[in-house]
Amino acid sequence: PYITDTTRMLWKALDEDKRVLLEGAQGSMLDIDHGTYPYVTSSSTISAGALTGLGLNPKEAGNIIGIVKAYATRVGNGAFPTEDKGEDGEKIAQIGKEIGVSTGRKRRCGWFDAVAVRYTARLNGLDALSLMKLDVLDGFEKIKICRAYEYKGMEIDY
Repeated sequence: PYITDTTRMLWKALDEDKRVLLEGAQGSMLDIDHGTYPYVTSSSTISAGALTGLGLNPKEAGNIIGIVKAYATRVGNGAFPTEDKGEDGEKIAQIGKEIGVSTGRKRRCGWFDAVAVRYTARLNGLDALSLMKLDVLDGFEKIKICRAYEYKGMEIDY
């Protein structure tokens, strides 16, 4: 009774104008095609990947809401332009309880990366953005935000 053709079930629900809520896993910067390769996961983590995996077409997407923390985190190796290896990064990790649920690994923490958020908002076709864990930053006198990257003298801001 718990095994079914999920695609068929979703098509039926959509044909009957039922509301369907989909939730993706992992961040867009871990996407196999658009993430910070080679430090990515083995699958597509963006909205298009969720649709493909479920057998839905882009016209069936409806509203796409991005969920982002008020600060940046990463588990393991890979690029992390806003990482704070000092006291502030430790404070964010402690207050935010930034430990991997399945692995128990401590997450690297840093400041909000508006460049990555703009990039992933476009990549996912976001209709709205929900900013989470803002309360973690309550105790900071100053909050840093990355608005652009600099590479070989050029500003990159997506």
